[in-house]
Formats: sequence, C-alpha cells, structure tokens
Amino acid sequence: MMMILLKPPQCASRFPRLSSSFLLHSVAIHSSDDNDDDAEAVYRMINGSTTQRELKESLSSSGIHLSKDLIDRVLKRARFSHANPIQALEFYRYAAAARRGFSHSSFSLDTMLYILGRNRKFDQIWEVLIETKRKDRSLITPRTMQVVLGRVAKLCSVRQTVESFWKFKRLLPPHSFFDNTACFNALLRTLCQEKTMTDARNVYHSLKHQFQPDLQTFNILLSGWRSSEEAEAFFHEMTTEKGLKPDVVTYNSLIDVYCKAREMDKAYKLIDKMREEDVTPDVITYTTLIGGLGLIGQPDKAREVLKEMKEYGCYPDVPAYNAAIRNYCIARRLRDADMLVDEMVKNGLSPNATTYNLFFRVLSLSNDLGRSWELYERMLGKGCLPNTQSCMFLIKMFKRHEKVDMALRLWDDMVVKGFGSYSLVSDVLLDLLCDLAKVDEAEKCLLEMVEKGHRPSNVSFKRIKLLMELANKHEELSNLKQKMAVFSTEIQR
Repeated sequence: MMMILLKPPQCASRFPRLSSSFLLHSVAIHSSDDNDDDAEAVYRMINGSTTQRELKESLSSSGIHLSKDLIDRVLKRARFSHANPIQALEFYRYAAAARRGFSHSSFSLDTMLYILGRNRKFDQIWEVLIETKRKDRSLITPRTMQVVLGRVAKLCSVRQTVESFWKFKRLLPPHSFFDNTACFNALLRTLCQEKTMTDARNVYHSLKHQFQPDLQTFNILLSGWRSSEEAEAFFHEMTTEKGLKPDVVTYNSLIDVYCKAREMDKAYKLIDKMREEDVTPDVITYTTLIGGLGLIGQPDKAREVLKEMKEYGCYPDVPAYNAAIRNYCIARRLRDADMLVDEMVKNGLSPNATTYNLFFRVLSLSNDLGRSWELYERMLGKGCLPNTQSCMFLIKMFKRHEKVDMALRLWDDMVVKGFGSYSLVSDVLLDLLCDLAKVDEAEKCLLEMVEKGHRPSNVSFKRIKLLMELANKHEELSNLKQKMAVFSTEIQR
C-alpha cells in the first residue's frame, strides 16, 4: 500500500492527495559547491575596473596564473552574470598577450563572442575573429559560426543574418570547413532557433544550389514545423529528389510534427514504415507518441505505450515517464500520475526537477500552498535541486499568499545551494517585500544578489530605492549604489 505523500490540508481540496512514493525517491543531484576563489577574484577585477589600465594592473599584481581552464570559468561567469562586455574583452585580450605562444580554447572564444553579441558589440566580434584567424584559425569552428549567427539573428533581421553568414565565409580561406555543408546547416539551424521555420525554408531554397544539402540539412528543416504539409514537402524532396535515406532522427522529427498537429493516425503509420525500412524506433519516438496522445486526451492509451515499447526492447527513460505523468497531471488525475512515479522508481529511475514541476503546476493552479511547500521541502530532502521553473511556481504562490517567511527561505536556499534564476525570482520576491514594506529584508536580498554578480532590474531597484529613502536609510542606499557600480549598464535613477 502506498503511503500518503503529503498531509491532507485542513480545508477540502478538489485535487486528490499524492502518495509518499513520489517523494520517497528522488535523484540525488548535488550542487557544485566548488567555489573557485581565483575565478571569482578575476571576475571581480573585470567588474570592478573602470579602465583598461586599471584592469591590467589588477590582473598583473594579483599573481593569479591565467590557465585556459581558469579563463574558461571566468568568461562563463561573466556570461551568466552579464558582466561589462568591454572589460571582459580586455581581460580576454590581456590573457592572450600575457604569455608568448598562448592560445585561447574554443570554449573561451565562443563564450567571448556570445558576450559581445548579446550586448550588440558586433564590430568587436569581427575584430576578435580576425585576431583569432591570424593567431590560431583552428579555434574557429562551425559552432563558432552558430554562436555569432545566433546573436545576430536574435537582435537583427533575417537579411542581416544571411549577410553575416557570407561575411563569416569570406573571413576564412577557401579550403576551410566552410567549403562543406556544415556552414549551411549552421545557418539553417540558427534561423530555425531564432527566427521562424518559414524564414529557414526561404533561405534554404535561395541558397541550396550553392551547397550540397545532406541528411542533417533535412533533419534540421524537419524539426519545428507545425504544418504537416510543409514537413512532408521537405521529406519528399529529401527522399525522392535528393535520394537521401531517412534515419531515426528524420522519422522522429516528422512524427513530432504529426503529434503536435494531433494527427495520430499518420504518426502510427510512420512508425510502421520505420519498422518496414529497418529503422528501429527509439525512446524519443515513443516519448513523442506519448506526448501526442496526451494532446488528444488519451492519457491511458499513452500509458500503454510505456508497456508496449518494452516489448520491442526499448525501455522508457525519465523523459518518457515524465511525458506520461504530464498527461495525467493535465487531466487532474494525480493518483494515476503518482502511481507512474512509483513505477518509474521501481524500474530504477529517479524523478528529476521536471517531474516535480508537473506536480507543482497542478498545485499552483489549485492554489494549494500547504502541499506545494511540503513538496518543496521533500524535494530538497531527497537531494533534487529545483530549477528556475520550480522556483517561479513557488515564489508566485508565496506572493499570492503574502508568505514572506517562505519566500525568504526559498531565496536563502537559492543563495546557499546555487539553483534557480536570481533575476527572475528576485523580481517577484522584491515586489512582495516592497508591497509589505519589508525594507530591511529587501535590502538584504538585493545586496546578496549584487554580491553574487547579478544585476537587479530597474523596476526592482527603483522600488527599493524609494522604500529606503522613505525609511531614511540614506547611508545604506549610498552603499548599495556603490556596490552596483560594478555593472556596466547604469541603473536608472
């Protein structure tokens, strides 16, 4: 008999109780508490320096050895903390010039280009690429191209993205990787991710005669379509006109289109065709099918797929179970969802943050604060760290109920254990604290955020600034402004 997962609330709920099986088992995810003092110290120098000379003097006098691994970590920190892009570039260049013959890693190059692109520093991007070409052109890879094009596509038009593609192509000599289809695929993948499938299709048709499309080209173009007619057209061109044989990725992409379009008969027929062509459906195939059955309101049939796939020698993984659990959660059948979690654990699989989020979503919709809090505590107790989505479900509920203690506990856990998005969670948390005039708590949270290298939003800072002025905390406000001076973008007054 399964035990009760959460104690029933005193007031009646229209949702059934969950059993303890769900939270008795959880993946042991340990936070990486490996604080790299050198990386943090260098990052502080980047953010704390206002001039190129000051940064160089700080780095030179620190005595810190700038290894490739350390540079990778510093730039990664700068990327996720939205550090000053120009100072980050000065650090990047200083590290390369500090030792004769030194060459950055591909990771450092791509991360530096990402930082510059996110901040619209496109001229500096091309400068770095030219410098890299002169020193070690092997660092420039198809991934580098995708990083650059991705930033351009995110902020600019399709035309500018294609122009940047050709500019990149002219940057390198004829006999480079840009002579093969990899560059074309990088452009198409970028357009699929950052623009629309229609944009990708149009660019494909305008450039396909200048390249040789391969299987990967069509796999990229097949993923993401909502229209089965469009996807089928590419599949026909691939198999009939180009004579390419589809693989499991190709079939999975087309099955995904059918499932999202709720055309389940076509999805099942394609799986039959896969077997006829000796292409074995994999766990992604079945997971996609489970998701499609959920969209048409057949969670029980989706659960049967979990059993059927085993008969073909394919065993469900955590995402497959999560897809089936999601179907029951959407149908508000939490007992059935919890039984699947129990089955999942018995098969040696551990629930992850996504699994918990499926339950958090239902509890959030029912505004069930008590069971949400208990679920959160048990989640941490089992070593499964929440992700940003988990935190947002919780912090929004705490705000609705004006539960300051719970909200601050969540924030403290984030700071100590290192999970969640400071930027997203802080907006809701600081809004709650300001609404309730909790000026000391708001100041503390904002300081912790800044000390971790995360910049608060203008709205949050302006609210706290006003609150501190009304509380005559002028000295504390001055101290806060000084700490925030490390950010390149000035907080609006």
